[in-house]
Amino acid sequence: MTKRRKLIVVGNGMAGCRAVEELLALAPDRYEIEIYGAEPEVNYNRIMLSPVLARETSFDEIVINERGWYEENGIALRSGEEVIAIDAASRTIATDKGARSSYDRLLIATGSLPFILPVPGAALDGVIAFRDIADVRRMIATAEGGGRAVVIGGGLLGLEAANGLRTLGMQVSVIHLMDTLMERQLDEAAGFLLRRELEMRGIEVLTGAQTEEIAGTGHVEGVRLKDGRLVSADLVVMAAGIRPNIALARDAGLACNRGIVVDDFMRSSDPAILAVGECVEHRGQVYGLVAPIWEMCRAAGATLAEEEGEGYRGSVTSTKLKVTGVDVFSAGDFASGDDREDIVFRDAARGVYKRLVISEDRVIGAVLYGDTQDGSWYFNLLREKENIAERRETLIFGPALAGASQDPNAAVAALPDTSEICGCNGVCKGAIVNAIREKDLTTLDGVRAHTKASASCGSCTGLVEKLMALTLGDTYNPAAVEPICACTDLGHDEVRRLIKAKELKTIPAVMQELEWKTSCGCAKCRPALNYYLVCDWPDEYADDYQSRFINERVHANIQKDGTYSVVPRMWGGMTSAKELRAIADVVDKFAIPAVKVTGGQRIDMLGIAKEDLPAVWADLGKAGFVSGHAYAKGLRTVKTCVGTDWCRFGTQDSTGLGIRIEKFMWGSWTPAKVKMAVSGCPRNCAEATCKDVGVICVDSGYEIQFAGAAGLDIRGTEKLGLVKTEDEALEHVVALVQMYREQARYLERIYKWAKRIGYDEIRRQIMDDDERRRSLFDRFVFSQKFAQVDPWSERVSGKHKHEFRPMAEIGFPRAAE
Repeated sequence: MTKRRKLIVVGNGMAGCRAVEELLALAPDRYEIEIYGAEPEVNYNRIMLSPVLARETSFDEIVINERGWYEENGIALRSGEEVIAIDAASRTIATDKGARSSYDRLLIATGSLPFILPVPGAALDGVIAFRDIADVRRMIATAEGGGRAVVIGGGLLGLEAANGLRTLGMQVSVIHLMDTLMERQLDEAAGFLLRRELEMRGIEVLTGAQTEEIAGTGHVEGVRLKDGRLVSADLVVMAAGIRPNIALARDAGLACNRGIVVDDFMRSSDPAILAVGECVEHRGQVYGLVAPIWEMCRAAGATLAEEEGEGYRGSVTSTKLKVTGVDVFSAGDFASGDDREDIVFRDAARGVYKRLVISEDRVIGAVLYGDTQDGSWYFNLLREKENIAERRETLIFGPALAGASQDPNAAVAALPDTSEICGCNGVCKGAIVNAIREKDLTTLDGVRAHTKASASCGSCTGLVEKLMALTLGDTYNPAAVEPICACTDLGHDEVRRLIKAKELKTIPAVMQELEWKTSCGCAKCRPALNYYLVCDWPDEYADDYQSRFINERVHANIQKDGTYSVVPRMWGGMTSAKELRAIADVVDKFAIPAVKVTGGQRIDMLGIAKEDLPAVWADLGKAGFVSGHAYAKGLRTVKTCVGTDWCRFGTQDSTGLGIRIEKFMWGSWTPAKVKMAVSGCPRNCAEATCKDVGVICVDSGYEIQFAGAAGLDIRGTEKLGLVKTEDEALEHVVALVQMYREQARYLERIYKWAKRIGYDEIRRQIMDDDERRRSLFDRFVFSQKFAQVDPWSERVSGKHKHEFRPMAEIGFPRAAE
């Protein structure tokens, strides 16, 4: 057996790991591989840091290669260990941990460094860059205290930082040296539209503004501009550009200009050392976009596998981005000039702007704002230098009208296999089509899982779906994921994703942006949309009670005779003589015909007339009761036994924990009803093992159970794990419910959701990933600031009081006599 050679990769980022993936696909057993990364993380999608900052997604969800990937491929990962020296003569590297290691081949993928403006005060506390997950965590921590943030730099990264900090509650100003935002990607007109959009969102934009100093003593206090203005700040984010990180290579004696100089096969001036990514200079060009970097990685993988083909010949680049929720696309040369002409289309109502730059009957530049679906088609015209003279008059309207074909998929069919479809992950048309055919993929989720296309920002989802339709023909069923209802073709998961991705914060906005087929929705989709908006935007969305079912709308359960039942909350099933007397008084006063003890250890009063509900709630409220939410898609009860308070078998204070959980979590809306229980010992008197979430107290702590059912479906729970303290039990239970709230489909019980996404995946996120669990817990706590309001007291105070008045009392205007 041939001894494997040693490959060391310096850089555990997107480029380094992608090159290794390309190598493993060609020659999985050729090398013993070590990967060194200065960050203490696994490989993650740096492009998706902005959604993490805006809390639209978690760090967990942007990880590209989990630790299992390294282990499965026999890769030794040295995360949190920086390579500080390369000795090319002896073929060794040295790290900041004092380690040395030898190599046969070395791959440098050190990426780039943020450009920190060399102005006074740049080293003050509170001045940070926006380059990695550590920066994001610092920004989030700072934003928790509110205050003002200044972002220096109006490029993509700066604007995403500004939008993220705004969503976290900070007042934000953007300072940009040039007159146009994102001037490298947008022309003046598109830059204006983007600026207007940002200002409408409450972000102050200062263009043509030069930073002179960062003001402050010890900690940043503001940014002083050259014209004398002082913009106050508690946080300053430097996003003024990046520079290739070449110090390590330069010190090793490798040829460097702006980047590490490489040939078409990604070899540096030392044939044993290759380089890829933002640190590279190829044919005089340095690239900061994903697509050319993926092409470099393919060439590097082939070189390492000793299967040299054509190598990398350079890239014609386009940029397709989603900036603060707005789609933008640009490609080629869009500067003005006497030797070229413009074709412009504007739709003010839709906020759409399109511009094509034509020279000698060829497209040489394109800028699209607001509607970018034809971007790939225009880019292909540009790259292939196709003569457009015959379709000059209709070119701006896209491929459907630029030629004879009216087939909406015709433009996608005409794209060559090398056309890039997913810019975030560098996936071309051919790769997607081959995966669909070879792996029998029939769903969008399947394509995402196997190719990563549309798995990041999602802006290419429409193109991927068109490719699926073309490839699968009549067998393609876009509704393989069942739509929410007849009002839309979209399923629950896609609607949830798009609500976050497009920042949709009202039901009308969702229906407009996602192209609902009806004007106002229906009784099936409106409650679902209402829940998703309540969950995703707890501090911004106003709960629409008219989009709820009758029981939730009137906060009582309707009975078969048209009367209602009322269930006050009894924390953990505990009550007192005072509470019981108050219930008895209400029963007598309103002649309530039936009173029943429920299976959830509460008391149900049945047979109450609708118009009497506010008065019943008022009397119960005076006694200290709040709604038991017995009607709700929310927390119903936390059933408990007496635990160590009274029982000789009790191991922990089950009653106290049950009350604590219930008081902590009541009022929160969930996809479906949630029932809980806490048993004080394994004898399980509170029946915790058939609940949505259960806790069984044992001598060593608290055993958490989940995904049980005791209704139409009967099933025991799955064990989540064991924790030692009551505080840990509370955190794990809350995080589990928040995960369910964010991922489940409306009306999907916990046991169905858990089976769908996998019990092990839930255990991994809640039990094994401390950061993920804490993030989920924190988001639940934040949402409770707006959720924990007793609806009974709101109705007693007169909110929506017409709901409880008989029609005869409301009256109608008389017809004119």
